[in-house]
Amino acid sequence: MAEINNIQSDVLYKTKFLELKKTPSPNGKFDWVYANRPNNGKKQDAVVIAPIIHDPIDGDKILFLKTNRVPITAEGKAKGCIELPAGLVADEKAGESIEEALKKETLEETGYVPEKITVANAKVASSPGCVSETSAIAIADIYDKKIVEPPISDGGVIQDRIEVPLKDVNKFIKNSSKEGYIISAQALSGLYYASQIK
Repeated sequence: MAEINNIQSDVLYKTKFLELKKTPSPNGKFDWVYANRPNNGKKQDAVVIAPIIHDPIDGDKILFLKTNRVPITAEGKAKGCIELPAGLVADEKAGESIEEALKKETLEETGYVPEKITVANAKVASSPGCVSETSAIAIADIYDKKIVEPPISDGGVIQDRIEVPLKDVNKFIKNSSKEGYIISAQALSGLYYASQIK
């Protein structure tokens, strides 16, 4: 594995789940200010799950979330977001692994227990010029549609859960866009890997 350099940065503002930091720009002529997740140190920040529901009668479906993301709605960028289930690693339990977080978030946000979870890409950045957050993108294969526990609303963020046939995903995204929703970059990454399933 290639050696990764650590550059000294200063914390300007800090909350439990987010901090604003500054560090010298690559040319050293100005400060670069960015957001950082302090929840899991230099390890993994977040997980994103593409839940594939395998239905022998209706065919494969993917479960999407319609969410109210305050930064997007507060700035008038969109009515809400189309996302995949996701969450932070080690936000509630120190030392939590990617695998543990994937299982926890899948159950919490879908109510389902997947038969198999496969990490498709362990390090994806959604906006590397603005935030240091990296996400692990995984596919969750669900064969039993029994709700094991009621899915959470995550403090009112999750507005709805929609199961979309894989063949209708493009149409769903286009229609959601017309309705004023924006799709997250992590969801697009998850869809890319879901589309590779044969």
